[in-house]
Amino acid sequence: MTANFLRPLAAAPALLLLTATAALAQSPHTITTAVPILTLSPDARGSSLGEAGVATSPDANSAFYNPGKLGFVDYKYAFSPSYSPWLRQVTDDMSLSYLSGYGKVGDRGAFAASLLYFDLGQIDYRTGQNLPNGSFNPKEYAVTVSYGQKLGENFGVGITGRYVRSNLIGNYSGNDAQAGNSFAADLGAYYNKDITIGPGAYNLAFGLSIANLGNKMVYDNPQTSSFLPTTLRLGTAITREIDAYNKITFTVDATKLLVPSPYYDNSKAPNDPEVVRINTERQQQGIISGIFNSFGDAPGGFKEELQEINLGGGFEYSYNNTIMARAGYFYENPNKGDRQYLSFGLGAHLSVFGVDGTYLVPNSRANPLAQTIRVSLHFNLNKLADAFDENGAGGTQGTPLN
Repeated sequence: MTANFLRPLAAAPALLLLTATAALAQSPHTITTAVPILTLSPDARGSSLGEAGVATSPDANSAFYNPGKLGFVDYKYAFSPSYSPWLRQVTDDMSLSYLSGYGKVGDRGAFAASLLYFDLGQIDYRTGQNLPNGSFNPKEYAVTVSYGQKLGENFGVGITGRYVRSNLIGNYSGNDAQAGNSFAADLGAYYNKDITIGPGAYNLAFGLSIANLGNKMVYDNPQTSSFLPTTLRLGTAITREIDAYNKITFTVDATKLLVPSPYYDNSKAPNDPEVVRINTERQQQGIISGIFNSFGDAPGGFKEELQEINLGGGFEYSYNNTIMARAGYFYENPNKGDRQYLSFGLGAHLSVFGVDGTYLVPNSRANPLAQTIRVSLHFNLNKLADAFDENGAGGTQGTPLN
């Protein structure tokens, strides 16, 4: 990715804009945060279900959506790498990579860890005289450690600690900008129960999480620091056991950013002193006050607050827990970013190895999400770990713990 900027600092908002997968033109109503990549599903299964995942059955990527699911994982050890070329309609050198895994602790708990790495490609800088001024490869990454625990047969909670680093423009003489660093936490709760309705067997699940509760990201001046994308996610999933081999799951998530809404006045210009003052005050709020005020600070009132809720969901068909077909839809209000797209996915899982893939079909041919693919691999090490005893001799292969 090559770009010419009169000042290196001008790169920061441009890069932040590209990291958000909204339309290239932003509405003044759109909520913006630092490191928006933290809000997007990094794995193929979640992205194929319209970004839903807070209440789906647990797997190696569960902690991203809801650490409360970790107490319910089925295998002793598992990990999953994922990869997605990014914004292929815009550039050819951006990508999102994700590696996640867990280890079971006893019958009721599990630790998980992950690394999310976002490569924004290369930028070539130029001076005001259009002379070369070096190049830089901006990048963002997040390292997380999670723990989830069953509190009963049907209910579990979890917590995540996260370190986030965002280095967007590098270091140049005369430039005061710097890489941003932040620490954040996630909280999650998960409930699922097998039920019978008439002749049918179902599993009903609910999930709730709050992600990215942390300090603001400072790039140049603490007075202009940016909120992390603190996100409330609430969802449900219902699975119908059709017979011994076939089942289908329907899931839906509702998400809302718990950060200040931008202030605007349709009778005034965006750079009007009063508009600028109010927006500055909103951005200078504390983390907790910003969260509570986010439920009632939209200039358009309750109607606009509802527009800030994104909806995503889909269905997953599974044959013998081996072959999966998925489809989903994600909806964001046109005034709040207008990300709207269909997603389709396929998966194949054997006893140890699995692969999932997703393809996104946006609502507009000009949408930078067009032609986005995501691939995830899955490695279930339970059988491998139990195949040997403590002396290294061959043993009996294990089965899922739950």
